[in-house]
Amino acid sequence: MAEIPSLKTVTIHTDGACEGNPGPGGWAALLCFGQHQRELTGAEPATTNNRMELQAAIAALAALKESCEVALYTDSDYLRSGITEWLPVWKANRWRTADRKPVKNDDLWRQLDELAARHRVTWHWLKGHAGHPDNERCDRLARAEVAKIRQRHTPEQLAALCTEFLARRSPDRSQARLL
Repeated sequence: MAEIPSLKTVTIHTDGACEGNPGPGGWAALLCFGQHQRELTGAEPATTNNRMELQAAIAALAALKESCEVALYTDSDYLRSGITEWLPVWKANRWRTADRKPVKNDDLWRQLDELAARHRVTWHWLKGHAGHPDNERCDRLARAEVAKIRQRHTPEQLAALCTEFLARRSPDRSQARLL
């Protein structure tokens, strides 16, 4: 009988930030393997906090070059509950919620589902802003990405981008408006 090779064990911390909902947002992930650490960050000028939380997990899992045993820590209950509880129901319902509405952020959920399937992921929730060093680091990195977006765009540009973002996401585009 062939021996199954053990998987590398990677610990990932993620966080997303958004100023306004929608508004400029940033995300960060910290990947740890043994003594090695890697930080990933990104931002969008018009997004939501939930999309940034999802994007952080997507980027982290996509960065892994081989199948791994992953312990992923997030302060987002949306992310943890979505991937561990809601996703199987959404898929069974053809990407509809229990009340038959389209799943919000299904584009990102589909990506995350595909990436998570490549690994053995254990999803952990931890309280945000509670002094956990790796979570706090991700929070600072994500907020720094938001600050970079604010430096690159005027308030008027950001408002226009948010209006466009809402229009793209609204089922009835005539109803889209900036909140």
